[in-house]
Amino acid sequence: MDNYRVAALYKFVAFSDFEDWQQPLLECCLQHGVKGTLLLASEGINGTIAGPADGVEAVLELLRGDERFADLTPKESSSTNPPFARLKVRLKREIVTMGVPGIDPNHIVGTYVEPQDWNRLPEDPNVVVIDTRNEYEVAIGTFCGARDPKLRSFRAFPEWLRQELAGMDKPKVAMFCTGGIRCEKSTAFLKEEGVEEVFHLQGGILNYLEKVPEAESLWEGECFVFDGRVSVVHGLQRGTYELCLACGDPVSKSDELQPEFIEGVQCKGCIGRTTPAQKEKFAARFAQQKLADSRVVARATRDQARLENSQRARD
Repeated sequence: MDNYRVAALYKFVAFSDFEDWQQPLLECCLQHGVKGTLLLASEGINGTIAGPADGVEAVLELLRGDERFADLTPKESSSTNPPFARLKVRLKREIVTMGVPGIDPNHIVGTYVEPQDWNRLPEDPNVVVIDTRNEYEVAIGTFCGARDPKLRSFRAFPEWLRQELAGMDKPKVAMFCTGGIRCEKSTAFLKEEGVEEVFHLQGGILNYLEKVPEAESLWEGECFVFDGRVSVVHGLQRGTYELCLACGDPVSKSDELQPEFIEGVQCKGCIGRTTPAQKEKFAARFAQQKLADSRVVARATRDQARLENSQRARD
């Protein structure tokens, strides 16, 4: 049974009083058992939250009570387990960090393409299809034929775009990301750079996986999400990936069978990126976590036994 409602949301809007919203949002989330991350900046709001359905709705209603967010339409899904362990409501300079001053999706943006119409773009040889996500996201799934910038940070994307499209005569560019927010800025950036035909998958991959039947889909693999589910597949059902506890990158079941994989310490992607001292620290942290988990299980088992014994005594 899916007990948790998940809402991924963002909106670019003039939000000069964003600092005043931090405490009310924090208190509303805490009051209603909602966890996740919300980022507030002068350019708008971005984040994903999860909790009981009525709790998530209470947070959304708080936002929609302001006319600037009255039309807020989050991408919603569900989860059987709590997707987040904590709550963060943070003040930022940008709600998605691109690092290019003056880029305003409220002023200029690419042409939105609904999921049902998206397939014509990857199938068009005259269209350059670009995945705007980081390389660890792209590694577990993307659209067939999409170009991978191999990013470790979205800040590197503008320069990659300039180099990739240099010399192309009036290119047609179609971009996509998880929920749409990175494409808001990247399409605005390209328009400012003078590229006229720029397209943007409305609602991102999540919207596509929800609305396009798997039999008609051009998506290959799974989609990384920034919560405890790690990845989702068509229908927004939970995928098969887990996180490497050392570096935070997704790992598959087959990755876990590789000789270089050490649970809690390293995966094939980060084996060369951490020092022996760091690996030792990760191992100690993982051992402590396993001990804590075993105590929780033991306590739950003991409590269940006491409950059953009490029930038998009453009978």
